[in-house]
Amino acid sequence: MLEQWLPIIYIFTGLIGLMIGSFLNVVIYRVPRNKSLVAPASHCPGCSTPIKWYDNIPVVSYLILGGKCRSCGQKISIRYTIVELLNMVLWLACVFFLLHHSQTFLGVTMDEAIGFTLVAMALCSTMIAVFFIDLEHTYIPDRFHVVILVLAVIAICLNAFVNGLNDGIKFTDRLIGGFGGGALFLIIYFGSYAILKREAMGFADVKLVTVAGLLLGWQNTALSVFLAAVSACLVLAIPHFVGQKERFKEYPFAPYLTAGMIVSMLIGKALINWYISLMP
Repeated sequence: MLEQWLPIIYIFTGLIGLMIGSFLNVVIYRVPRNKSLVAPASHCPGCSTPIKWYDNIPVVSYLILGGKCRSCGQKISIRYTIVELLNMVLWLACVFFLLHHSQTFLGVTMDEAIGFTLVAMALCSTMIAVFFIDLEHTYIPDRFHVVILVLAVIAICLNAFVNGLNDGIKFTDRLIGGFGGGALFLIIYFGSYAILKREAMGFADVKLVTVAGLLLGWQNTALSVFLAAVSACLVLAIPHFVGQKERFKEYPFAPYLTAGMIVSMLIGKALINWYISLMP
């Protein structure tokens, strides 16, 4: 039934994804600083001049202004445009993998996949905020854990009450993913104190894996952790090889976790099936 509407769905998803990405920039900047998301209105961090609506159009305004404030000429971080584009791309990816090709990646019809696709979009936006906040401030505000937990509850309710909806994740798989993943990270968290006499990861990472595990299920959670560990090892090996390694320097792990979780949510089932097919 939705097949004929797909072109319009893609267009609106892209546009709304850009607008939500613009709002995410507000979230990323203000939440760690304990500032209101509502007031004051968007303004230049350099001269505090309120930004006019025509200078606040996602991506377009940045290109027109050459990445600078119209009033004071201060350079605007490219991160704002990256967040907007990233949110748009991930939302379109949710439509492509979980709605347009729902039968392949979820094993359900397109109509049945609507609810989970919307949950996936919300999770992507939440993960983007977590990614950039932890990258800059090395901590994750608890409100994001609550948001992911709410999304997990919604997904569970969809499985339970929407006729025919089955995103391929059983309730028991979600429980194992949440409590199993959380327990594993909790052991690492306290074990690091016992062995290394210092914190190996933040407790926020423990909470992130717990609530995300309830949403993703244990298979995708395991895949997420694996992808995060591999990517972190590869990226963090670079300072070692260029001679800039600092002993006991703190590196955020949530950016790798969030990236792994998004990949697992979108194509985790396909990746796991592909890996199983390689076995003799």
